[in-house]
Amino acid sequence: MRLPPTRAPFLSLLCALAALGSACNTPPKTQVDANVVASVNGEALSRAEFEQELGRELASTEASQRTPEEIEPFKRTLLDTSIHRMLLLQAARKNNITVTPEEVDRGVLRLSGDYPAGNFNEVLAQGQLSMAELRARETNRLIIEKLFANHVYSRVAVTEEELRAYYTVHEAELNEPEQVHAAQIVVKGLDEARRLQAQLKTGKKFSDLARRYSLSADAKVGGDLGFFPRGQMPPAFDEVVFKLGVGQVSDVVSTEYGYHLFKVLERKAARKRDLGEARQWVEAKLLEQKRTEAQEAFEKELRDKAQVQVNEPTLQAIRGQPAAPAQAAKQ
Repeated sequence: MRLPPTRAPFLSLLCALAALGSACNTPPKTQVDANVVASVNGEALSRAEFEQELGRELASTEASQRTPEEIEPFKRTLLDTSIHRMLLLQAARKNNITVTPEEVDRGVLRLSGDYPAGNFNEVLAQGQLSMAELRARETNRLIIEKLFANHVYSRVAVTEEELRAYYTVHEAELNEPEQVHAAQIVVKGLDEARRLQAQLKTGKKFSDLARRYSLSADAKVGGDLGFFPRGQMPPAFDEVVFKLGVGQVSDVVSTEYGYHLFKVLERKAARKRDLGEARQWVEAKLLEQKRTEAQEAFEKELRDKAQVQVNEPTLQAIRGQPAAPAQAAKQ
């Protein structure tokens, strides 16, 4: 049976609309950029940047010759670290946090001060890092540091009730243990130690002999070890000095460091510290704990709200080849 002519166009229109609706309900296929490892709130983590950083990481851990399966944990850890850093820097930009070139200069100067003069560029070259890259890293570090200081730590405070509660629970730990103030002379041989012991018995000053003969770093201050409680020094030290009276000199003591003579200069008996004395330490301890908790909560909130997409095919294609050596001396 043939349909009336007026019905055919209507059915054709329904079919066309159905087909159009089906197409509209199908998510459009997005083209994945092979040069991007991940996207964090729309910001791309480039493959080139990721590979360079991974190469440095593997070179520093001597893992560059491992199989792809062995390198996989390094990739995942670096990916998490990179995403984490991007989220923090995004939060910093949102809060208009910046650092000045002078602040970066001071940061780089502090880093270079940890190395002998003239060796800093060599250290950078070994780490396959240019000075420009180092400055960029230091800039990011300082920005994140300011983010925490201005928008996380500034909201944290310790109350008087918290101070007293912590002191009550940890009162025993806050007590000062018994301490001794001692000095030492360290020499290589037993005969030399015996000779120095004899000189002390004739009235020679312990500190003078320590400055002249002792091999330890404290020789320049007369062998002075300062005050210390049990457990801070090697067990052989504690075994001797805590048995001596003030002014007494030990017999020769043999340790892995050599042959020692000890002298006790002062003693402090164990005593209880009240809240007034312990307040500063307790407050610093609680503040550190609360800042850590606040920072973890802040970072978790950033991650929970973030739109993160990982390009798994690109990530799997990365084999972790070491980065090319950087020209460390260049600015």
